[in-house]
Amino acid sequence: MAVSAANWTSPPTRPPLIEELVSGVDRYNPSNVNILEDYLYHQIRSQEYDCLANLAILKLYQFNPELYNPDVVINILIKALTSAPFPDFNLCISLLDERPAGQGAGANADEPDPLPQLLPVLARLHALLQQCRFPQFWALYRADDVEALRDNYTVECVGFEDAVRDVAVRAVKAAFTSIGRARLGSYLDLSGPELDAYVEKLGWTVDASTGVITVPPNPDNQIESTVVQENIQLPRAYMTPPFTPSSLRILIDMTSYRADKSHRTRSADVAARCIRCKLATLL
Repeated sequence: MAVSAANWTSPPTRPPLIEELVSGVDRYNPSNVNILEDYLYHQIRSQEYDCLANLAILKLYQFNPELYNPDVVINILIKALTSAPFPDFNLCISLLDERPAGQGAGANADEPDPLPQLLPVLARLHALLQQCRFPQFWALYRADDVEALRDNYTVECVGFEDAVRDVAVRAVKAAFTSIGRARLGSYLDLSGPELDAYVEKLGWTVDASTGVITVPPNPDNQIESTVVQENIQLPRAYMTPPFTPSSLRILIDMTSYRADKSHRTRSADVAARCIRCKLATLL
C-alpha cells in the first residue's frame, strides 16, 4: 500500500498543534473546531490528508450539533474518497447521525443542506472505486447530475482527479504485468498525449507497435509459489513415556474396569480386549 499504518495514524505533514489536539483530550473541546476546520481547508489546498484530524471534526459535530457545517462534512468525505481502498470513507459515514438528513442546526437557514443530495452520489462513487470499476466511476463523475459536486466542491480540492488516478494505478500495479493502452486510458480518464505523459511519469514502458504497456514487477503482481514448512520438536518424554511393570498392570486393570463398565456395545468390548492384549505383551 502507498500509505503505511504509521503515516495514517500520524502523517508527517501534520503540524505540532494539530498533533497535540488529535492525540489528547482537547480533540473533544468544541472551541477547537475552528482550528481543525482551517486545517481541513489547508489539506484541500495543499493535497495533504489527515484522516484522524478530519474524524475529530465529525466527532465534534456529533457531540455539538450547533457546530454542524455541511460544506465541511462534504469536503471531509471528498478527501476520504481518494483514500480507497482504505476504509476512511466508511469511518466518516459512521460518524454522521440522523441530523444531517434534514436542516442542520448550525447550517444557514436561508440555504438548503446540500449533504442529503450529495451523500448518495459520494457513496456511489466510493463503491465504484472500492470495486475497481474505474470507467464507471468517471462516467458517473462526469455526468450532469454530479455537476453540483464538481463545480462547488471537487474543483476546490487541489489534485482530486489525480488522487483518484493514484487509486487506479495502485490497483493496476497489483493486478497486471501488462495492460492495453486503451484500457489503462479508460481507468485514468486520459487519452492521447495526456495519457502518454502520465505513463512516462510512472516510469512504465509502452510498445508502440502493439500499444501494450508493461507494468514493472512488484510483490503484488508476481505469482510465486511459497512453501511453508514447520518443524515442531517434541520432547522425547512426551513421545515415549517410561512405563514400569507396575504402572502397566495398573493401566491394564483400569482398562478392564472401563471395558466392563461400558459394556453396552460389542465394539467397545472388542476395543478393550485389544488394548489389554497389546499392553500385556509389554510385560
